[in-house]
Amino acid sequence: MEVILLQDVEKLGLRGEVVVVARGYARNYLLPRKLAENATAARVAELRKVDEQRAKHEARTAEQAQEIGELLGKTVLRFEVKAGPTGSLFGSVTPSDVADEIWRSRKVRVDRRKIGIDPLKRIGRYSIPIELFEDVHVEVKTLVVPEGGELPPEEELAALEAAEAEAEAAAAQDAEVQHVEAETAIEEVLAEGDSDEDVEQDVQLETAEPDDPDADEQDTPTAA
Repeated sequence: MEVILLQDVEKLGLRGEVVVVARGYARNYLLPRKLAENATAARVAELRKVDEQRAKHEARTAEQAQEIGELLGKTVLRFEVKAGPTGSLFGSVTPSDVADEIWRSRKVRVDRRKIGIDPLKRIGRYSIPIELFEDVHVEVKTLVVPEGGELPPEEELAALEAAEAEAEAAAAQDAEVQHVEAETAIEEVLAEGDSDEDVEQDVQLETAEPDDPDADEQDTPTAA
């Protein structure tokens, strides 16, 4: 079935694109998580109209790209996002977000697929590379700021990231230790089970009545 992506979805597409997916994947994953919506004819037509309008403001020659590059080179994008105490975002800043913010602030259309970043998942200061035209590139300064706050100095950002990485490594190590301990405990239980079976067999052998070859002779009465 056809759906319209409401968010960038890795290995599937970018926000606003119409993609074909399995019905179960849409119903069980994309739609409940509000990552996509049904691709109705009216909604598709609306998106195409918006895209056509923006396309008029896209670089069509190297000269236009140079002019746009000069403009974007002076631009600083700013995203205020929800973030945790160590600087990790509750979500991410995607190429689509960058393209939309460039359009909002500069009324310039850039190809989202030519924005050279993976989704940004931490607060910080970034230089985002964008290909505007063949052999015409620009780096756009971008700030990803915690909601309602400001960016700390670079040294503090680095310390926050290092602390989070250390915590993740410790958690992974603890999980591995717990896994090993669980496997060891299972092996010990299985070994004890085998030992109990051996003991039970030994007890059965010890308590079994021994065969007495002379029993028949002793029990048989002698002739008078």
